[in-house]
Amino acid sequence: MTYALIAFALVLAVGVALLYNKLVRLRRAVENAFAQIDVQLQRRHDLIPNLVETAKAYLAHEQATFEGVARARSQAQIARSEASPTDAPSMRALAQAESGLGAALGRLMAVSEAHPTLQADAQMAALHEELASTENRIAFSRQAYNDSVTRYDVSVESVPGVFVAGPLGFKPAESLLEAPPEAAVAPRVAFA
Repeated sequence: MTYALIAFALVLAVGVALLYNKLVRLRRAVENAFAQIDVQLQRRHDLIPNLVETAKAYLAHEQATFEGVARARSQAQIARSEASPTDAPSMRALAQAESGLGAALGRLMAVSEAHPTLQADAQMAALHEELASTENRIAFSRQAYNDSVTRYDVSVESVPGVFVAGPLGFKPAESLLEAPPEAAVAPRVAFA
């Protein structure tokens, strides 16, 4: 009977250790996936001043648009610096700030597209193309991150992980949701 109890305890300890190691690997995958999003968001944030400066040369009368983009970029940078995959409020704040930045960029792009001389500017075209490429990278990185979060959360919240995760400090991670549908609506620009 004593050997059976020792064998059971040993099997249980090995099982807990294996599960712990799996949870650690999955948590690291979530952190790595978030780091990939962070790189792309930084790239996006770094492109914006160049876009604004190029557009300013042609659109001096659009000061409110430029200020809105600068304000949205600043809010997004703050939210990005405070974001943590296991902190739901900070991830929601990041998603909201990035959505606001996307809307502000949409307004800037709409205004710039209404001006043929700005559309013809090679630097503006190159910046616009690089921003579009970065937006695609963000979408792919977001999907990879959300997939990692799903795998991690399933392990944390399902049996047997649920018995080990909580006591060992593994919290569910938060997905980074796409921008809300209203952010995808193109702004209307009209010149009187």
